[in-house]
Amino acid sequence: MDKIAVLIPCYNESKTIEKVIKDFKEVLPDATIYVYDNNSTDGTDEIARRNGAIVRYEYQQGKGNVIRRMFRDIDAECYIMTDGDDTYPAVNAPEMVDKVLNRNVDMVVGDRLSSTYFQENKRPFHNFGNSLVRSSINHLFHTDIKDIMTGYRAFSYEFVKTFPVISRGFEIETEMSIHAADKNMFVENVVVDYKYRPEGSESKLNTYSDGFKVLRTIARLFRTYQPMKYFGSIAGVLAVLGGGFSIPVFKDYFATGLVKRFPTLIVCCFVILTAIVSLFSGAILKTITWKNRQDFEMTRHQARNKKEELLKEAKEAE
Repeated sequence: MDKIAVLIPCYNESKTIEKVIKDFKEVLPDATIYVYDNNSTDGTDEIARRNGAIVRYEYQQGKGNVIRRMFRDIDAECYIMTDGDDTYPAVNAPEMVDKVLNRNVDMVVGDRLSSTYFQENKRPFHNFGNSLVRSSINHLFHTDIKDIMTGYRAFSYEFVKTFPVISRGFEIETEMSIHAADKNMFVENVVVDYKYRPEGSESKLNTYSDGFKVLRTIARLFRTYQPMKYFGSIAGVLAVLGGGFSIPVFKDYFATGLVKRFPTLIVCCFVILTAIVSLFSGAILKTITWKNRQDFEMTRHQARNKKEELLKEAKEAE
């Protein structure tokens, strides 16, 4: 079991990976550095290997797939996740590690948005998207994570081994943030400087398609983790529509004693019935979600026990 594991998912980062490895070796000399190559064609893996990193491969394309493999393969007391594009400063890593090891923080978020991100990032839609996602998640899940989509984070062993990775691509950071908020995990923010990619290094993030995936992920996870609010909102909208359109029908009935708009009445009845079904669906799913949270706490206990076993084995081996 490693004390500190630095996890670097890479896809064609030959321009910057050497500097990233050297920077983290300098500030965390006792850390084990893992580079997971995701079908690079520019020799990223060879450069990483020459610079002392442990190189492994994930052949399913997508950052989420890489992180799933990393979390499954590696045991460590503290994990640092960063990108291979040299946009995150290694100098903040010791502070992030200290929070995990000495303050029992489950996830430390490298907060770019409170420092230089909006000045350094040259794509305005990225700036808008990050602000939108941050405000949406903090409002929907009642949390205070300063940077939802940052790729610079530190994790505890318990977080890594109990986090179910579902996403395949760049929406993985959003999934991490919502998971931590929903499961009441201890999250802290560390402000980090952000610098734009050096010349010759290209971003793999598509502003529009990946942005849409992130928003879709938020909606999906909101439905999963907050089913009563999700289905209750739908029920409220349907009830207002059904009730609103039925008002003229009832006005005619009370005035004349006749129902002149039977099709409208029938549709309104179906809409209100759908609202009732939606409301009860939310109530049932809320109960299931609560039971899942209870089960998750037991899973965390199991992860902690496994960690203690690994540490004991490591001491006996020494």
